[in-house]
Order: sequence, then C-alpha cells, then structure tokens
Amino acid sequence: MPYDIIIIEDETDLGNVITAYLKLRGFSVLWFQNATETLDYYSANPLDNKLIIVDVQLPDLNGFDLAAELVKINPGQPFFFLTAHNEKQDRLRGLKIGAIDYISKPFEIEELVLRIANIINKFSPNPATPFRAKPGYITMGDIRYQKDQLFVLMPDGKEVSLTVRESEVLDQLADHINQVVKKKDLLLSLWGNDDYFNGKSLEVFISRLRRLFKSSDQVSIENVYGLGYILKVNKQGGNLPFGQ
Repeated sequence: MPYDIIIIEDETDLGNVITAYLKLRGFSVLWFQNATETLDYYSANPLDNKLIIVDVQLPDLNGFDLAAELVKINPGQPFFFLTAHNEKQDRLRGLKIGAIDYISKPFEIEELVLRIANIINKFSPNPATPFRAKPGYITMGDIRYQKDQLFVLMPDGKEVSLTVRESEVLDQLADHINQVVKKKDLLLSLWGNDDYFNGKSLEVFISRLRRLFKSSDQVSIENVYGLGYILKVNKQGGNLPFGQ
C-alpha cells in the first residue's frame, strides 16, 4: 500500500502525536521507530510513498545514513529531517544527501503539517490535482467536531478542546454514526491490542466524551452491552450554533 507519509521517529510520545494529528488531517501515515524496520519495508515498497520524515537520532542507525540508504533504493524519494540540533554542519550534510528541508525540535504541529502539504504538492506527479486534506470538521447534529484543530463546537457556541486520544476515539465513532463500533476494534485500531488495561483507558475516554455531549439534544454515546459503543445522532430539533 502506498502512503502519503512515512515517519521514522523513535520517541514514542512524539511519534504518536505526529501520526495521530496527520491522520486527523487526512494523510495516510506509516510510522517506524528504527532504521532496520524502515529499510526492510522500503526495500520491498520503494515507490509511491510521497514523503519520508526522518529523525536524525535513531537507536540503530543515524538518520543521515538511513536517508542515504533510502536514496540509493529510490533516488527520487522526497524526504526531510527532524532534528534536535540546528547546526550548520548537520544541515549541510543532510542537504548533500538530498533532503528537501529540516525542522528543528521542538516545533509547532501546524508548522509541520503546512510544510508537509507544501512538499507533497510540490512533488506530486500530477500538479493539476494537488493534495487536499479531507474537510477539517464533521457536523454531528447540533455539534461540530473540528478535527483539524482538536475541539468540538457545542450548541451554545462554546469551544471545548480535546486531547489527541479523545479525538482519535471520536474520529472512529464519527466514521460510523448510528452504527455499533466494537470495543475490540477500537482497541486494536488505537492501542494495538485489546488487553484489560487498554480497555479501562478506552472506558475513561468514552466517559469524558459522554459527559461532553450531555449538553447536546441530538448527540450521545451509548454502550451496547458486551459489544461496543454507538454514537447516536438525532438530527431532529435544535439549531447549529454556526449557521448550518
């Protein structure tokens, strides 16, 4: 499967945040935490990956050497570096390998998204149809879920911020409005396994979202005993606070 973005970042928290946020913005993303797995995958799938983001400091091979190996496999592959350093020598080394850009840690996630979209558009094989992120919001009854900015707009016009994980859970439910989403599927999709502790974590996030929607006349999250959850949206009654 071709991906818009491949990320190589060994910091688990940062990798999770970047991956989650880019997916919310409509990108397809594949994330690796070391160079070895990246090379194994890329050797078998060198084409149609639009952009690679490489962390300079990796546990098994530095990012410069990894990028050099990727370029040997596919000389036309666009990539740029994430780095905790901003030294001229490092920048020159990366540019010599063929890097398009650098972004220094810490960085604003919106800056990263903007750079990514610009690069993908620049190197798109079909400039007439550049990348466009999917719409940044979902209207659910009298609530607007603002996906790209991680908040919901309530019926009274109040903006309530969400964490990345809350947004991920809501995103999964919103893809299946008025349909049952199995708890096991949620756990495997968001945590990678369905063990007891992750199940309890999911219950906490569901409870937070359920409390949030108490002020809505049209939106609720209900348990389906022994199976999962359903995001119920009743479009009758109530008015949207944003004129739709």
